[in-house]
Amino acid sequence: MKITVLRKLHRLILMAGPVSIACCAAAVSASPDLQTRDAQRVEVPSLDRAGGSAVLLPAWWFAAPVVAPVVAPAVAPVVAPAVAPVVTPAVAPAVTPLLAPFAADSSTAAPRPALVLLHGCGGVFGRGALLAERYTELASRLAALGVQALVVDSLTPRGERELCTQRVGQRKTTQLQRRRDALGALQWLASQPGVDRTRIGLLGWSHGGSTVLAASNLAHAEVAGAPTKPSLTVAYYPGCVTERDRGYWPAAPLLMLLGEADDWTPAAPCKELAAAARGEPQPQWAAYAGAHHGFDGTAAVRLRADVPNGVNEHAGVHAGGQPLARALAAQRLQEFLRAQWQLPLPAVPAGPTVPAVPAVPTVPTVPAVPGVSAFLPVSVSPAATLFNPGPHHLRTGS
Repeated sequence: MKITVLRKLHRLILMAGPVSIACCAAAVSASPDLQTRDAQRVEVPSLDRAGGSAVLLPAWWFAAPVVAPVVAPAVAPVVAPAVAPVVTPAVAPAVTPLLAPFAADSSTAAPRPALVLLHGCGGVFGRGALLAERYTELASRLAALGVQALVVDSLTPRGERELCTQRVGQRKTTQLQRRRDALGALQWLASQPGVDRTRIGLLGWSHGGSTVLAASNLAHAEVAGAPTKPSLTVAYYPGCVTERDRGYWPAAPLLMLLGEADDWTPAAPCKELAAAARGEPQPQWAAYAGAHHGFDGTAAVRLRADVPNGVNEHAGVHAGGQPLARALAAQRLQEFLRAQWQLPLPAVPAGPTVPAVPAVPTVPTVPAVPGVSAFLPVSVSPAATLFNPGPHHLRTGS
């Protein structure tokens, strides 16, 4: 009887085995590391210290893709028609490297530029424990330009999930700590063998944009004495008041992308910071009419009554995307990176001649985007025209 029961239990265990394995596989497939399979999970030492040791920052490293050469098979020996046959040795054609997903010389393993991506007050995570789409999407677009990306998390190692609902001045994670995080990330990038240490930069959003300003302001002795400084900086809708009042002395070319309707971190102090900046190069900015905080996102604009900071105290702030401002800012960012880092233009692959397309009798009008006026004025700093010539109005309707 006991033997029969044991045999039945053994059969049940064997039957349950595949189910257990399937469950584990499902759990693994939903893990953050596999969802961001293009990134390598790393730890980056901050210049900030806790308990005598450097704070270790969780980070996701989107390295440039490895380009593997294609080796053609050897050509079969060719026998020459002669009395005494002469066999020509097998000769393989020259090795042709695969085209990289960006227009770079893929025949060499030359180091490539890299950007530190600094999150806003909401942190790096979207739903669950996955990186927010804002970071993975930009990392993908940067890879197409041949630029590597390092997404750094300043909050979770300090026991925080977000700062947005905390009043400025009472936040547990300070701009001093974040500035040291950014400087530590720059040093980490400079030590990586695949990174061009002469082309390392900072890019941040909102609170992370303020970090960009703080980590590139030579008025801070810590920045002036840093062994690794950024060669360019980009800030999406940063809070500019603190560094404006301190006096901004840029360590590198700066581009600020601003929303004219931003009632969380308004554009005016950033324009004032650029106008009063000391030394060269003069900071550049572009401001988009009707664009709110987070205009480069895809979520609809909404009132966030849970945010105690902003222009209108106790009234909340507006945040959300604007499609046209999002597109224009992405284009401006790409032009800035290409100009500052001399990135190659996209390669046009050779191919068969494309037949002429018959003329279209009428050109349909571009449908208007709800909530966006027929014209989207873009005000720019004077220096901006150096890398973005042309009109600064985009027609969105008839």
